[in-house]
Amino acid sequence: MPIPGTPSRAELVDHLVRTRIAGDVATPRENNLSHYRKLANGDRHYWLGLELGDRWTDEQDVLAVMAERVGVNDDAEHRHGQDTIDPELTVAALERMAARLRKAADGGQRVLFATGHPGGLLDVHRATADALRAAGCEIVVIPEGLQTDEGYVMQFADVAVLEHGATLWHTHSGEPMKAILTGLERAGRPLPDLVVADHGWAGYAGQHGIDSVGYADCNDPALFLAESEGTVQVVVPLDDHVVSPRFYDPMTAYLLREAGLGE
Repeated sequence: MPIPGTPSRAELVDHLVRTRIAGDVATPRENNLSHYRKLANGDRHYWLGLELGDRWTDEQDVLAVMAERVGVNDDAEHRHGQDTIDPELTVAALERMAARLRKAADGGQRVLFATGHPGGLLDVHRATADALRAAGCEIVVIPEGLQTDEGYVMQFADVAVLEHGATLWHTHSGEPMKAILTGLERAGRPLPDLVVADHGWAGYAGQHGIDSVGYADCNDPALFLAESEGTVQVVVPLDDHVVSPRFYDPMTAYLLREAGLGE
């Protein structure tokens, strides 16, 4: 781990900024605004498994939510250059997520983990799954033989992922989560009580009435819009693919301690 043990809140804020998980992040302002515009224009690739209807057709409304919930620059005239994620908002969301994980642990709930960003967040989900299993939760095992137009829906280290060409695949789509939920229903198995995920995996689950919490970058506004509407319970703002996945370890340790699942 880049810093030893479990950080204090102040130490975590400092770590998030130093590693650019938050603070001045790598995602440029023009990329953020482009994604906000495409979502507002109805490009479903950016809806992340959600059904947004005609509620978010104004790019400025999307920007306002992202400024409030993520900490991006709220100046509509700031079109290029640096953009930001407020580390205080990241930590506050981690604390809200921790409360939902604690509820799952106390109730011995069925929890499904999934990621569209295996290069960055796979181990964050894996460590959280380990902690919840140790606390008495059932970690959902997905049905075999699932696939979408993009590839095969697999499970590694308790985390559902998309596999394509013998490679774990980055995806925004909600179709892999749809395949899992449909497969569980077809097999007569209960749906999860909680989904912990990102991208379309989290969005599709929330849209279909399952408690959903997850992570999203400042150029992925759909989940934050869903959080503002109550469709997704908690979304943690962060850069979802920094230089080293080990940079997320202190964040994961903090999350688990706040949930009563770690030291």
